[in-house]
Amino acid sequence: MNRMHPLTLRFHDPETERAFLRQLLPRLRLQGRAAIVVGVFVYFVYGALDHLFVPPNQLGLVWVIRMLALAVPLGVLVLTFTPWFEKANQFLLAQVGLSASLGLIAMLWHLPVDSSAYYYPGLMLATFYTYNLIGARFIQALGINVFVLLLYNLLFGFVSAYPDPMLLSQNFFMISANLIGGAAGYLVEYQRRQLFLREVQLDRERRLHLQRSLHDRLTGLPNRDLLDDRMNQALALARRDSERHAGFFVDLDGFKSVNDTLGHEVGDTVLREIARRLVAATRETDTISRLGGDEFFLLVQDIGSCDAAAHLAEKLIRIIEEPVAGLPDMPPISASIGICLFPQMGLESTPEAIIRCADQSMYRAKAAGKRRYQLAQ
Repeated sequence: MNRMHPLTLRFHDPETERAFLRQLLPRLRLQGRAAIVVGVFVYFVYGALDHLFVPPNQLGLVWVIRMLALAVPLGVLVLTFTPWFEKANQFLLAQVGLSASLGLIAMLWHLPVDSSAYYYPGLMLATFYTYNLIGARFIQALGINVFVLLLYNLLFGFVSAYPDPMLLSQNFFMISANLIGGAAGYLVEYQRRQLFLREVQLDRERRLHLQRSLHDRLTGLPNRDLLDDRMNQALALARRDSERHAGFFVDLDGFKSVNDTLGHEVGDTVLREIARRLVAATRETDTISRLGGDEFFLLVQDIGSCDAAAHLAEKLIRIIEEPVAGLPDMPPISASIGICLFPQMGLESTPEAIIRCADQSMYRAKAAGKRRYQLAQ
């Protein structure tokens, strides 16, 4: 189970962390844009009341500071439409919250002490905004808001020297806003990451279930359903590119004696070994399927010619006849192989027709004495 750092909430596994951030990116784009629009609107509305609390000779200065502060979110808004946002989205979103707080602090620095009753609540709004709306990660929002709290106390507790009771009261509310907003931001990110892990687990289970449903339990080879899908793809490629493919129906000769003399457990071992050999003898683009019992089917794409198909069939018979390690007393086994090249005139272009064609050729090989192959007529 992937673990998270208790403070930063970062996954210990780097690949899991990267996957989480990739999944989060589209939502961050939308959330960041919406939060910036809302924040800019509130910042402007805030300024509509300036004339009630700001001396007339300082209104221009306050609006200059406000517009400088708004330049950051507007710039980030533009960057959300560029590749830069993908590379540095957390840093950019965090700067939006920081600029809102620094703008308010700059206004307070240039205004009389009694104006703080109007602008100071804006810092608490900026605190919640950074933790809970802009989309910054908890640890980054925490760093920004702790920095703002320290800067506020440095400027107005030591440099400007606000009255102690007022500063104490303001600190109480700012710290409370950090505790409440930070706790909410922490829980939201924690739950989002837990949900991501659960989705990854469910997706892994779905893929495993799908793989099991499309593969033979004994050998792990594709089953008939997956074979049909691969053959339909091959047929589509053949129509488009005029390529020639081949189906090999492989039936083991002498396998019944293995089961009868050594038991089904040994027979299963032999089937798994034959499956391994068939996979090793073909290309990654080919499909080896177990149809059931001791019957296998090979879909070999872009076979080229009848001679190439015959050469491969001879190779398959040779590797099947090789002794199985650890079973010195095993009865000899071989294979009868039927080959159907497709597409071809008179043959229906369906997986069922191709398998049936190869199956019929395999029976002709058995009738001719086994341990051989037959090409479809």
